[in-house]
Amino acid sequence: MVEVPLAVNSDFLLLQLVNGLTLGSVYALIALGYSMVYGILKLLNFAHGDVYMMGAFMGYGVLVAFGGPAAPTIPIVLLLTLMFLAAMLGSGLLGVTIERFAYRRLRNAPRIAPLITALGVSFFLQSTALLLFGPRFRSYATFEFLSGGVQVAGIRVAYTRILVIVSAFLLMLALTFLVNRTKLGKAMRAVSYDREAAAMMGIDVDRVIVATFFIGSILAGAAGVMFGLVFFSVFHLMGFTAGLKGFTAAVVGGIGHIPGAMLGGLLIGLAEAFSAGYVSSTFQDLIVFSILVAVMLFRPTGLLGKADIRKV
Repeated sequence: MVEVPLAVNSDFLLLQLVNGLTLGSVYALIALGYSMVYGILKLLNFAHGDVYMMGAFMGYGVLVAFGGPAAPTIPIVLLLTLMFLAAMLGSGLLGVTIERFAYRRLRNAPRIAPLITALGVSFFLQSTALLLFGPRFRSYATFEFLSGGVQVAGIRVAYTRILVIVSAFLLMLALTFLVNRTKLGKAMRAVSYDREAAAMMGIDVDRVIVATFFIGSILAGAAGVMFGLVFFSVFHLMGFTAGLKGFTAAVVGGIGHIPGAMLGGLLIGLAEAFSAGYVSSTFQDLIVFSILVAVMLFRPTGLLGKADIRKV
């Protein structure tokens, strides 16, 4: 039997860890949007994955507008900043528009009505992207303008992966601060606990719900650009699978619970990476969704969720 050197095994383990953290960071940002909206409205916004997809296309549009990946006409740092800003603001406005025209009148309707509406909005966004951009895959071709990396132990970690992981964690920390330390965050928590009581206390419930959709969609837009930077290709159906993984992450961590969404996203990303690396990429989705089933069977509230406390 041929023995594999320990260094090779440890390098491969570290490589899968980096891959898992990268994927997990993207899933966590998507999961946060699911969790925030569910915490406020008890609505499963299945259109959220397609907001993420539109954000990826917005970032690609900025990239093309400034010369494309082969010959950008502005400095790389400024280009990346503009890509993130355009995707985040555009996705935020899209989320607010969806709330205003698709969900607002259904707040007090039976839960099946907003759920079906969310699926309809998802198909609408997919079809819109197909009509606007066509079925062809668009490539960020990040290697042409953002190459290089850092040597960590025995592997080379690309700058794009470092950018994604660091940016995602900064956004998560910013969201945690906003929810726990700001007036808007306190209003979000109050509305999530009891919407009617919050309204009687003078909180503008409509404003809080709009802000929740805006913030959650901003995070989805950022995740879309991150995916494009690391995995290059964006296309009109990319939001479907990512949305399911983000929803899975939110449920595994405890839907409606912000730290739970972060933990769930990282766990799902790591599970997917290690499944592909040590088992087979054919079974990675099976393993990921098996984790969801197991959590639902043994801890229905999620890893960090609590049945008697509802959080944003």
